[in-house]
Amino acid sequence: MEEAKQQSNQYLVPAAILVAGGLVAVAVFMSGSSGSTAQVANTGTDQPAAAAPQVIGSTDDVLPVTAEDHIKGNPNAEVLIVEYSDFECPFCKRFHGTMNKIMDMYGESGEVAWVYRQYPIEQIHPVKAMAEAVASECAAELGGNEAFWQFADRFMELTPSNNQTKIETVIPQIVREIGLDAQAFGACLESGRYDEHIQSEIANAIETGARGTPWSIVIAPNGKTFPLSGAQPLSAVEQLIEIARNEK
Repeated sequence: MEEAKQQSNQYLVPAAILVAGGLVAVAVFMSGSSGSTAQVANTGTDQPAAAAPQVIGSTDDVLPVTAEDHIKGNPNAEVLIVEYSDFECPFCKRFHGTMNKIMDMYGESGEVAWVYRQYPIEQIHPVKAMAEAVASECAAELGGNEAFWQFADRFMELTPSNNQTKIETVIPQIVREIGLDAQAFGACLESGRYDEHIQSEIANAIETGARGTPWSIVIAPNGKTFPLSGAQPLSAVEQLIEIARNEK
């Protein structure tokens, strides 16, 4: 089921394509070394189709988590799970549900926080994945962190994945449901101001060793990092959280 790996530079989406993705999104909207021994085996990930060997990155290169990130849970939690995700990826949809369960278990106590970063893969999900990433950033701009997670959770709930999403109807629906201003949202989509931000997160995912989505990095209290590749089951995520918590 998995597709073969691809050179890292093929993940980088030209700026023109990024801008085009944002423009398409607004058009449709307005029309209606680190811990490798603890890595768990992959159970599902979206990967581009071309096959080529590439240098393995380091999870230690993960960008620091800041107030600019989309964070569910306590930003000062002892364990952080940084996920790089594609809204059109079916494995990301599965893992999104798993991570919400993790947050139900560990979030209220402040033990674990979930950080969402963008990794739309244009080779598999052209136009739509990028438009959806931009839309989620616009939701955050207009409604804050809570609106970002409302958008993300609802989007994963409503959509079929694999570039089958009818973004011309589902994005406006979610915007209405979470109470965002439709006109301001459309202007944000059209602006292209999140293109560079999304590109930087794609680049960092690749730099840390990502070969597809979902790709996650677990950060222990002492800063040690552990890779978590693919849509791992709840038990595997729990196991890695416990390993990370023991790194003081």
